[in-house]
Amino acid sequence: MLLVADPVFDSHDARMRGSKPAAAAAGAEELASRALSFESALSDVTERESAGGPPAGGGQGGGVLVRLVGTREEAQQIARLAAASGRKADKWLDLEASEANIEDRDLRQYRVLHFATHGLLNAERPQFTGVVLSLVGNNETSDGFLRTDEIFNLRLSSPLVMLSACETGLGKEMRGEGVIGLTRAFMYAGAPAVGVSLWSVADKSTAELMTDFYKNLLGKAGPPPTAAMRAARLQMIANKKYSAPFYWAPFVLNGDWK
Repeated sequence: MLLVADPVFDSHDARMRGSKPAAAAAGAEELASRALSFESALSDVTERESAGGPPAGGGQGGGVLVRLVGTREEAQQIARLAAASGRKADKWLDLEASEANIEDRDLRQYRVLHFATHGLLNAERPQFTGVVLSLVGNNETSDGFLRTDEIFNLRLSSPLVMLSACETGLGKEMRGEGVIGLTRAFMYAGAPAVGVSLWSVADKSTAELMTDFYKNLLGKAGPPPTAAMRAARLQMIANKKYSAPFYWAPFVLNGDWK
């Protein structure tokens, strides 16, 4: 398993103290183009919030991405479950949760890819929809925003990709193309099953749902992902704290239901 969680979104983050400065950008034109894609997605979210919509990405406001502390514990707990079941889990946290690692390292060795971070949906420009990784400490070829067009170029062999982020299951229907979004991008890259969310999710409840999901998936019975997710939902319903559908209903599995 590969667990990508808790990236660094701000150069003033306490985790950046004493770190070396990032490499210089490749060029002004390329830098401007990359910045445009991220700002476009972020502004789309901000506009929806100002119109009275819910905050996306697990809690951001004013066009600023906040750290999702719960994603770190989520990844660590899943890693412990994997170890207890005799499986190996690699964790990419902090600056290691970078776009360069996703694009340059061989991901075909992993059976499960789990992303726990912000997801940004750009309803009008679906090519600018993506998963936010570390926005600082990047090299000259990456900006930290993994867009759908970049995901199309990945090479995966993972039976399951789980996107533990907000609105990752949404997209825009394009005439002659269908719905353009993260689900289609990861499937094109080689993942037969993709777990996504249909609306903005809460940090702590999502961490609990995902922990229960993997506890079921990695158990001795080894149920299919759909059965593992159903069991996790039932566990949350039984727990009065997160029994409302808002907490357990947003995540769905697309693709190979087996």
